[in-house]
Amino acid sequence: MNLFNVSDWTLRGRIVALCTAVGVLLGGLGVMAAFTAAANNRQLDDVLDRATPMRAAGETLNTALVNQETGIRGFAITGREASLLPYQDGLAEENAQVARIERLLNAEDGDIRAALEAVMSSTATWRAEVAEPVMTAVRAEGPAAGQALVEAADTREFDDVRTAIAVMQEHIGVLRAESAQAARESSQTLVAIEIAAAAIIMVAGLILLILLDRLVNRPIIDLAGQVRQVAAGDYERHIVSPHGSSDLVALAEDVDRMRQQIASELAEVRSARGQVEWVNQQLQSQAEELTRSNRDLEQFAYVASHDLQEPLRKVASFCQLLQRRYAGQMDDRADQYIAFAVDGAQRMQRLINDLLAFSRIGRLTSGFTEVDLNKVLGDVKSQLETRAGEDAEIVWSGLPTVEGEEPLLTTLFVNLLGNSLKFRRPDVPPVVRITAERDGGEWRINVRDNGIGIEAEFADKVFVIFQRLHARDAYEGTGIGLAIVKKIVEYHGGRIWLDVDVPEGASINFTLPVLPGTEPVEEQREEVMSS
Repeated sequence: MNLFNVSDWTLRGRIVALCTAVGVLLGGLGVMAAFTAAANNRQLDDVLDRATPMRAAGETLNTALVNQETGIRGFAITGREASLLPYQDGLAEENAQVARIERLLNAEDGDIRAALEAVMSSTATWRAEVAEPVMTAVRAEGPAAGQALVEAADTREFDDVRTAIAVMQEHIGVLRAESAQAARESSQTLVAIEIAAAAIIMVAGLILLILLDRLVNRPIIDLAGQVRQVAAGDYERHIVSPHGSSDLVALAEDVDRMRQQIASELAEVRSARGQVEWVNQQLQSQAEELTRSNRDLEQFAYVASHDLQEPLRKVASFCQLLQRRYAGQMDDRADQYIAFAVDGAQRMQRLINDLLAFSRIGRLTSGFTEVDLNKVLGDVKSQLETRAGEDAEIVWSGLPTVEGEEPLLTTLFVNLLGNSLKFRRPDVPPVVRITAERDGGEWRINVRDNGIGIEAEFADKVFVIFQRLHARDAYEGTGIGLAIVKKIVEYHGGRIWLDVDVPEGASINFTLPVLPGTEPVEEQREEVMSS
């Protein structure tokens, strides 16, 4: 940047230069104002603290001298010493006023000092030629002698005293008038300085206003207009640098680079949007295919629940009739074959029913409501009372209220508790404990028993549909219970997993979302079922 080229200056530089110039001018005026104010104070001090007191002292000095003359005349008439009191008081007052005037005099007050000396000289002459001879004559020869001296004396000596005092008072008046005039002139100078400072401030403000208008306001309006055109969609419009400060020129260049970057990225976005639209079309096609597949699945469920169930029922029914009517009439192998047929038909019905139940989860819904899991466990307890036996114990505590479908949650606990009761250890009373603990925005619910447990290697396999860990003749069931539990938990927005770090039995954890606005459970309730 060329410092001698003003057009290259930044706005900040121009404002700093303007403020510096104004500061220098105002500083110079301030110095002048300080010197002028000091001089004005000195001049006012001359008027108030010197000239006026000296003038008053001169008047008092004149009065004291008149009192001295009066005292001398009175003493010459009466001859009494008491008549000299005005003379003595006047003499003392004279000395005091002369001393006062001398204290108020400066080195440059030569005229007043000379006039004061003339007064003192005239007073000394009057005292030596008139006052002292009268007092000596009265004391020596009596009042008559003193009156004779007074009548014979000329008044010229005392007139000289009055004239000298008048001259001194005139000089004091001149000093007072000159000081007052100088004070008035310095006051006018101060007013002129204040007017000049105000004018400089106004001119500086006007120049600053013009600078802001030409270098900031107009260029910004121009730049804003161009930016609005770009914002309206004209991304190919080149932003022209406005005529203003170098800061705004640099800003316009930065904005134009940003426009170019936006235009480049917009082109990429448009290209990506085309790809996304193509992907969306593919997803829509897949969604339509999935919808058709779901319709086929629903059709299969309908067929399975009606068309397939009917022949299975007939097969099972006739096999059972054969078993009842011809049992014992044929050989043992024939009875065994009939039993196999009856068992196979019944297992096929159970598999189809479980598969239908699994497929209906999440499709046939009654809507989510607030479900108290303590009430659900009470209902499950009643359903499992027969299967539990006399020595079983089911304990739950502190179960929350969640949002979900009560029938599905009931099915969830029926399957979990049913498994705990089914896979019990021989000769050991089954104990099942259900607990809940809040973990942030979800409830972590644990179902633990003291049964035969599940090996860690089967932690994932147990939740797969139709996966069995035992032979069919060891434990009844189709192997779909935990798969149904997993689907119900996921349908409610939770997770489920097997806790393998337990010393005995099985421990299954699953989560359910916390009901919005639910406070942490402080009071826990425990219920025990013993059968």
